[in-house]
Amino acid sequence: MTNWPEYEASLRQRGSLTVWFTEEAIAAWAAEPRTSRGGQSWYSPLAILTALTVRAVFHLAFRQTEGLIGSIISLKLCGAGEWLVEKHGTKTRRAWRKLHIGVDAGSGQIMASALTGKEVDDGAQVGPLLEQISDPLASFTGDGAYDQEGVYAAVADRHPDAAVIVPPRITAVPSTTADTAPIQRDGHLHCIAETGRMAWQTTSGYTKRAKVEAAIGRWKQVIGNGLRSRRDDCRATEVEVAVHVLNRMLRLGRPSYVRIA
Repeated sequence: MTNWPEYEASLRQRGSLTVWFTEEAIAAWAAEPRTSRGGQSWYSPLAILTALTVRAVFHLAFRQTEGLIGSIISLKLCGAGEWLVEKHGTKTRRAWRKLHIGVDAGSGQIMASALTGKEVDDGAQVGPLLEQISDPLASFTGDGAYDQEGVYAAVADRHPDAAVIVPPRITAVPSTTADTAPIQRDGHLHCIAETGRMAWQTTSGYTKRAKVEAAIGRWKQVIGNGLRSRRDDCRATEVEVAVHVLNRMLRLGRPSYVRIA
């Protein structure tokens, strides 16, 4: 078998039960009202098809199937909007927040964090993040979104000796003083022009950013992708607690990897 991983995943998905009622399903769930007298309940084609699908997949008897479907919808058949109205008295749209973190690439510890709205620029949060770090900074590394003059200025203002390792944009050009008084960004552009972007990543230490990506993955796996609190101040506290939890777990022990091939 040449696609065992994909096939194995499909086998697990066959036993996965996800119940989600769309607006269309809610509208089509109830049967047409009876026009004649009778005591037996009528069911819509969608309800019958859903029940028979569950019965066939999970090998249930008819009464067991009826009990399972009944237990799912016993409280109230509703979608996400109706649930919000019932629980909170209003229908609100999902709001997104952006999490900015500063990670020590050597230890993996999260040294700074900030929670903002989704419209906030990443580079604008460099200063507030650096304000949370009291120890001397050897270098600041970020992706191409941080290729901004304000980022270089924020790092130089707080840690003058720190290196700023940010890949310049493809359209980047040297500064007007590149020949007489080159800045750090000019050095990156020169190295990329001489050796190529991949070689620059190795020589500059930019490849250490992968360890920061690991911290993001650890956050999503342990903490999750969402926030439970409803107020901004409580959300900020929730983030601080999550940082404490992840750093505490990391201090208990870290895996050590070696390349074998």
